[in-house]
Amino acid sequence: MPERRPRADAARNEKAVLDAADELFARCASPAEVTMAAVATAAGVGKGTLFRRFGDRSGLLVALMAARLEPLSRQVEEGDPPLGPGTPPRERAAALLDAVLGFKLANRHLSLALEEFGSGSPYRAPHYEQWHRTLSDILERIPGWSAAESAFAADALLATVRADLVEHLVTERGLTPEQVRERVAGFVARVLAG
Repeated sequence: MPERRPRADAARNEKAVLDAADELFARCASPAEVTMAAVATAAGVGKGTLFRRFGDRSGLLVALMAARLEPLSRQVEEGDPPLGPGTPPRERAAALLDAVLGFKLANRHLSLALEEFGSGSPYRAPHYEQWHRTLSDILERIPGWSAAESAFAADALLATVRADLVEHLVTERGLTPEQVRERVAGFVARVLAG
């Protein structure tokens, strides 16, 4: 049976909700400030509409993150170098980590909110498994790297782009986004060269 397309008003409401949530997360001082009621008001929809479509705040966060990550995911899966499949593994792994870091720097509060939603662990956030699997597969293509080594290295390297670390480096350490990217890139290069 073919998949049903959402009604035009439902699609319009979903876009309005995602846009409103995106804007609220971009402007908030803390991810906890963004409530379902605030999103519904900003989107011009009833809270019932919001809860029917997304279930709860975590469902909204997952949908918003998926929408924001989709272009990056597509670029990694089928794009040109350095993110795309035709890139040598060390270069591609470094590019992937930089792209994920750039995404988290640009979406700090949304990333924090989603990682906090994962039962208090960023490793349970829905997008984590996607990046871990992708990075593990890339690392396993490096000559001499086993599947176990690649899986562990993917966890360790992804820890360098955790949203809470990014937030700490920017707000507590006072680093600019460019400085964070430089330091992570230098660290990743040393690990991958080893």
